Amino acid sequence: MNCCRSYEACFDQSTAADELKTYRRRGPTRQTRCLLDTLRQQGVDGLSLLDIGGGIGAIQHELLRAGASRATHVDASSAYLRASQAEAERQGHSDRTAYLHGDFVQLAAQVEPADIVTLDRVLCCYHNMPALVRASAACARRWYGLVFPRDTWWVKLGVPLLNFFLGLRREPFKVFVHPTAAVDALAREQGFVPVRHRRFWLWQVLIYQRQDTD
Repeated sequence: MNCCRSYEACFDQSTAADELKTYRRRGPTRQTRCLLDTLRQQGVDGLSLLDIGGGIGAIQHELLRAGASRATHVDASSAYLRASQAEAERQGHSDRTAYLHGDFVQLAAQVEPADIVTLDRVLCCYHNMPALVRASAACARRWYGLVFPRDTWWVKLGVPLLNFFLGLRREPFKVFVHPTAAVDALAREQGFVPVRHRRFWLWQVLIYQRQDTD
């Protein structure tokens, strides 16, 4: 399957426009706010950010306003990148944000490490979770933040139904529920320890700190 093609089809200009409109009206989602609040409490002043699959750029916009020095946004949806760039220009920090289009796992060798790496509702969109976690965690110098579905019975029941209806509509995109324990083990393998784990009904927020940092 051509991953980028499926992302382009699912996360198109209409989707990006709707999400950007919602962000401007309401701000980040509840789960994203949880991730942002924890990072801001730890201190982001002068730190760099790598936001993988950042969508319309909510994390970038909020952390740059909070004092982060620069951000890199890697996304497989060109519509999301355009929306993120438009909002960065509106907020006045486009000169501190770089954009890269494509599958992060394939592009990882071209991406510079950052103090903070975030993947907000990205693991559930990617078939090869171990490759994505290893490549993204390797880029994080200090903080590693994830928002992804809980692996509870109700989520495991609902996702196949969602994928079934996506198939009926001939959508190439699929949703994945990856085991939390496997994600955690891979992050620890890369030298991280968890500092926060917040569970919501469908989603969970996991934030890690690299062990060899203060």
